[in-house]
Amino acid sequence: MNLQQRIGQLDPRERRLLTLLLGLFAAFVVLLIPVGLFTWFSSKRSHNEQLRDAIQAVQLGRDKVHKRELDRAAVLERYAKPAPPLAGFLEALGKQHGLEIPETQPQGSVPHGTDYEEKPTKIVLRRVAMYPLAKFMEGIAQSGHPIVISRLNIRKRGIEADSYDVEMVVSAFERKAKEKKDGIAAPPEPSSDNASEGKEEPNQP
Repeated sequence: MNLQQRIGQLDPRERRLLTLLLGLFAAFVVLLIPVGLFTWFSSKRSHNEQLRDAIQAVQLGRDKVHKRELDRAAVLERYAKPAPPLAGFLEALGKQHGLEIPETQPQGSVPHGTDYEEKPTKIVLRRVAMYPLAKFMEGIAQSGHPIVISRLNIRKRGIEADSYDVEMVVSAFERKAKEKKDGIAAPPEPSSDNASEGKEEPNQP
């Protein structure tokens, strides 16, 4: 007896139940295919997103390493050209802008951590106009040496037009030479932690 004959022997109620069961099975199969495809595509998309995130993380890490190397090179370049003696440097720069420096007072050296040392010099300018003073300070900032104006006090001279008394502390920064075990001084090398571990150079441009 084949399947059709067996179905034909069923009473109407059993045939309805069988038809309902077959309908549910067909609906389940129809729904299962798109759900399965959706799940498969979702897993592939998630996997691709994870790969993309990993690639981006590697790229960001590479960029950070490159920036760290650039920072190290910038430190070497900045301190490869030691600052000249400040008194003579400032006097020559002042003459370029028509300024005389009547008072120059070298200050004591100030260590900055174990790698850097600040050597400040106080100067006094009297009855200077604002424009040559601004050009003088611009010359300090653009000297190409690790030199900054660390303190500045400008006072207007009474009713005199465009006349000022100025007290200024100019600081030169030096990177200390590290000594080898045999006592011979070695040229300074910026540590790899300077840019990434918070061990930074002094606060100067």
